[in-house]
Amino acid sequence: MLDQVRKINFFEDPFMENHRRSLVMNTDIVERTNEYEFKIDLPGFSKEDIEVEVENGNLKIHAKNVKTEEEKKEGKMIRQERYYGEISRSFYIGEEIESNDIQATFEDGVLTLTVPKIETEKDKKKYIEIK
Repeated sequence: MLDQVRKINFFEDPFMENHRRSLVMNTDIVERTNEYEFKIDLPGFSKEDIEVEVENGNLKIHAKNVKTEEEKKEGKMIRQERYYGEISRSFYIGEEIESNDIQATFEDGVLTLTVPKIETEKDKKKYIEIK
């Protein structure tokens, strides 16, 4: 009977592909009357590891996290799920956004970007006088 018991290897994970998919910068976007709010998960990154830029109407987020020499030397790695490397993501936010007014904060592994909307000519109401 013991021969039929399957050995379990705690260092293998059949669901590892799900972990790889999580390296996408999970993002929530909320639209409000005057702004958009982006909440982007970047666990394991520090504020200094993150760059945010706006170019041709695209909001680009780039994060780079490198393993230190001290982390490399401490023992034999038998499993690694924490991400080290570079990831990036971009969102088209339109040409009418004033990039100087975008606010960014980073707290507890979450980057929050507040992108104000600019009222365009097509958004303005024009009342026609009836004669």
